[in-house]
Amino acid sequence: MKTLTVFTPTFNRAYCLHQCYESLVQQTNQNFRWLIIDDGSTDNTRDLVESWIHDHKIDIQYHYQDNQGMHGAHNTAYKLIETPLNVCIDSDDWAPENAIEDILQLWKKIELNKDIAGIVGLDADKNGNIIGSQIPDHIKQSTLYDLYHKHHVTGDKKLVYKTDVVKQFPPYPIYNDERFVPLGYLYQLIDQKYSLLTTNAVFCIVEYMQDGSSLNILKQYRRHPKGFAFSRKSRMLLGHTFKERFKNAIHYVSSSMFIKNSAFVSESPRKLLTIIAIPFGIMLHIYILYKTRK
Repeated sequence: MKTLTVFTPTFNRAYCLHQCYESLVQQTNQNFRWLIIDDGSTDNTRDLVESWIHDHKIDIQYHYQDNQGMHGAHNTAYKLIETPLNVCIDSDDWAPENAIEDILQLWKKIELNKDIAGIVGLDADKNGNIIGSQIPDHIKQSTLYDLYHKHHVTGDKKLVYKTDVVKQFPPYPIYNDERFVPLGYLYQLIDQKYSLLTTNAVFCIVEYMQDGSSLNILKQYRRHPKGFAFSRKSRMLLGHTFKERFKNAIHYVSSSMFIKNSAFVSESPRKLLTIIAIPFGIMLHIYILYKTRK
């Protein structure tokens, strides 16, 4: 059995998926399997992947499913993965040639440590610039939450998790009329029990799109309110500070208004906080409607 599964959710990304494939072929350590979760693609993704499987250059597992969104693809990946470690590399990203070797070297340090859930490393852009900031050298292990809020690290980071740890936690909920639940829900649950080994090794090269990020997230709030409401309830419950819990209560009110959930107060894990947040949630709701109007 391989030690690491690299899993890639993809939807109609045949035009760029070759970048990830070629980077994995060039890895200095081949002790991994590439699991491709085809989330309902209608392009030539299947034919492309089958040609790679036929080439026998790397170990590839292909799984097709009806479209469920990124979180649904993650659910499926976690069900299928059998290796001790896993890492997600998105369909438009790729790995530096030593990424697998670096991960497996670090795996030796945490394999027997029951308190560590995995490894957190860096993302970089195609010019080699680190996304956000590096992790301070004196930090050897941390929860993901503390990394951002206590140690003030910025930017997306690449997470490598022990598979037996991930399988302890419930899957992301699936909503028939939505295709997005924030992936941070699972990471927050893992943070409650485990920490991560930290490294400034770059595990992933990302195509980082700067344009329109603020507008896009507002559109996500409007398109996927059930997924965001679910995530906000978890963050209200597990948030470390009043500010964080109150912010998520405001967003929870706004998302609840989008789905016309009149029972949102009774369903809230922090009812008084939610009541206090109602006027602010209404203002946020109106703001999102205004900014995302057609």
